[in-house]
Amino acid sequence: MIKSERITILTKEYNQMIVITGQVEEIVRNSGIKDGVVFIITNHTTTGITVNEGLECIQSDIMEMLGKVAPEEGIYSHARFLESYGAMANNAPGHLKGHLTGNHCVFEVQNHEMKRRFAQEIYLCEFDGPQERTISVIIMGE
Repeated sequence: MIKSERITILTKEYNQMIVITGQVEEIVRNSGIKDGVVFIITNHTTTGITVNEGLECIQSDIMEMLGKVAPEEGIYSHARFLESYGAMANNAPGHLKGHLTGNHCVFEVQNHEMKRRFAQEIYLCEFDGPQERTISVIIMGE
């Protein structure tokens, strides 16, 4: 059996980490799937999905590190007029940060519960906000 739902989030900052663990766990509990896997996937190229401890200091360290790897003031090939969009592309750092954080994570589902360690939190990472963002939650199992 496969169940699919979407989470929609309006981000508030240009760079932001938002905990979505509770929303994903609720979808898993209500899916009717007892045992299987859950995929959490961002539908955007300037966001990421990552798993880490739910501590502000960790969030701050992650954002600081990503800012060093892909600084806003960097020189990027992507920073040009895109005819296909009809606008300037000024979000190259967001694409690079999204690439580094990845677009998904996967957890085991056992007895209607997502199996994770107590310190693990699922984050939607925003790198081009504020915007409305959509995350797909797909549960596969029996």
